[in-house]
Amino acid sequence: MATPVPVLRLPKGPDPNSRGFDPNSPRFIALCRTSIPTSAAAESDPVQLQEEQHARSVLRERFLRCLLAMTNKKVQFQMHEKVNVEATFGASDIDVLNFQVSDLHTPIGVQKEALIRCQDVISFTFDI
Repeated sequence: MATPVPVLRLPKGPDPNSRGFDPNSPRFIALCRTSIPTSAAAESDPVQLQEEQHARSVLRERFLRCLLAMTNKKVQFQMHEKVNVEATFGASDIDVLNFQVSDLHTPIGVQKEALIRCQDVISFTFDI
């Protein structure tokens, strides 16, 4: 049986009929832009393009399932400048730019609630 995935409801679109978001808006373009460009060979070969898109979708699904599995678990973050912190993972924003954590243990003390910028994180680990 497939693992159930919670449904994320998006806010209503900008048009009066709520038929979606404006594809020319800066936010929509930023959200839909891929950080890894499609390879030149894939652009000319439809089969290779389809394989690459499938690989990207599998990786994205694994990452989202990882975020879901981390919820309410102790997570160790390895950050720049060899800083290691530990916290209880809460959530990520829609753009995956920030992680919301609780009981953040840092070298200089404990923060009850905090946001960790994803740009500052090199890697993270947690026990299942």
